[in-house]
Amino acid sequence: MKEAEDPVVWEHAKQQGFIVVSKDSDFHQRSFVLGFPPKVIWIRLGNCTTAEVEHVIRTNCDSIQTFATDEEAAFLILS
Repeated sequence: MKEAEDPVVWEHAKQQGFIVVSKDSDFHQRSFVLGFPPKVIWIRLGNCTTAEVEHVIRTNCDSIQTFATDEEAAFLILS
């Protein structure tokens, strides 16, 4: 899926019950237009290293788990 177009990623995540995690604002917009599933986690860090993204994800592990199990939550922003 590394080079797949956004609609393909979206549909795959929807069918498999995955959460899309992205720094791309396109998924943020798609979430508002199409709703969920899939859920979307938007990493808002700008230009950064992979280690910085990992740190944000690890630091917010509890919030991510809560988000994943919340049946009404569709979108989570991490920064």
